[in-house]
Amino acid sequence: MRLQEAGVLARIRALLPGGAGLLDDCGALPPAPTGQTLLVSADLMESDQHFRLGWHPPDLLARKLLTVNLSDLDASGAQPFGFTLTLALGPEIDGPWLDTFLESLALASRQARVQVLGGDTVGRPSGLGLGLTAFGFASRWLRRDGLRVGDRVFVDQRPGASLRGLRKLQAGQRWDPARPDPDLEAHLDPKPNLGLGLRLAAIPEVHACLDLSDGLSRDLRNLAEASALSILVDPGLDADALRGGEDYARCFGTSLPQAELEHRLGQALIPVGLVVGPGSAPLLVYDESGTRALPDLGFDHFAHD
Repeated sequence: MRLQEAGVLARIRALLPGGAGLLDDCGALPPAPTGQTLLVSADLMESDQHFRLGWHPPDLLARKLLTVNLSDLDASGAQPFGFTLTLALGPEIDGPWLDTFLESLALASRQARVQVLGGDTVGRPSGLGLGLTAFGFASRWLRRDGLRVGDRVFVDQRPGASLRGLRKLQAGQRWDPARPDPDLEAHLDPKPNLGLGLRLAAIPEVHACLDLSDGLSRDLRNLAEASALSILVDPGLDADALRGGEDYARCFGTSLPQAELEHRLGQALIPVGLVVGPGSAPLLVYDESGTRALPDLGFDHFAHD
């Protein structure tokens, strides 16, 4: 039996933190505390474009939907407090699937100390569309346009695992919770280092940061272009790390030495580039003849198979 809107809304109100308060057409955002900025991040996830229902268990998909938005806020130096949820449900989505999805989203929300503030539901002819908009407060908005010449660029997780997981799924491998594969987990159930962004924002010598989601070659380009500078890419990065996608690491530029940063943060960092003055291209790599432009190898949201 196809889901009805009233039943979907009843499940949301019963299961999600804050759901019981969804009684009106609008929700309310709390005022920003003194000296803080209200930040917002939104993501859409479409079946057969960003995931496949046959590959992605509903509990992992729910966690990923929330996590990728919290990751954006964290990389901007924000502490999240709530989100809105939009569901576009095709006839493939039945009650048990939706309950598993919402129960997992509820657990992830409680763990992150966020609650649902509003949203919308709609039917569709087929497939699944997911939208989540997350809100947070930042004492210092850590933007992507603050790089300075001489900054080193680091990430806190080695990129490329999610891409390897996607290739394994395309080759027929499937998620088995009894024998978790780290590459599949990186793609289906990413676990970014949430909280690190707030700590980076508290360090004045960290000048810019973003969430590594579209691939290192794309996101380094985003940093470089926003700052009107160029980045000389570390020669030790392999093709998977450069192409990547959905790695959800903190990618940031700083004038501090790596050893000092690692000591302050209590974790290892991976160098990925050096900021230089504006060059012939946003991203540059060394080769035997000097430097050349590194092309954009990142994920194209508007490409179709």
